[in-house]
Amino acid sequence: MDMKNNILSALFVLLSFSAAVAQKSLHLSDKDFKDQFLVAINTVRAKGCNCGTTYMRPAAPITWNDILADAAEEHARDMAKHEYFSHTSTDGRSLQDRLFAVGYNYTGFQSYTIGENIAAGQRSITEVITGWFKSVGHCKNLMNPGFKEIGVAEYKYYWVQDFGGRIPQEKGKHYNGKWVIKESK
Repeated sequence: MDMKNNILSALFVLLSFSAAVAQKSLHLSDKDFKDQFLVAINTVRAKGCNCGTTYMRPAAPITWNDILADAAEEHARDMAKHEYFSHTSTDGRSLQDRLFAVGYNYTGFQSYTIGENIAAGQRSITEVITGWFKSVGHCKNLMNPGFKEIGVAEYKYYWVQDFGGRIPQEKGKHYNGKWVIKESK
């Protein structure tokens, strides 16, 4: 538990400057928004951490994906507009449905892994990231080595973080249409 507290403390110090900026209704450039999330997440992924009682080993850095960010923004806006909080949209669409709709799919890939974290009410990037790392399920998504890409959006303090991990098909190999599809919430 001490390791997790040390990592969370380091994360808080790392983002303390950004929190002052972010708390002004998140008036950040797209680049600053992306950079703050990637630095915060990748700092912890590089060291590993405890998610509850489970130690999660260090994981490779995650990269930003604009398609995942578009899907995250659409879901954050929908939750704010319809005043709900769920991984399932009001029209019944799942995370996979929403990702397919914006073009994040498994065509040309031998495996496809997706996941999502949501939050509501947090007023800064620091606050939402700290909360996600303190929550076992959210923390495991953040530390999942199968996730290679991320897109995050905030709209009226509804936060959506969409994860993806796709492994390209090797040239000359045929996978007989058998896809490994994993969804994590």
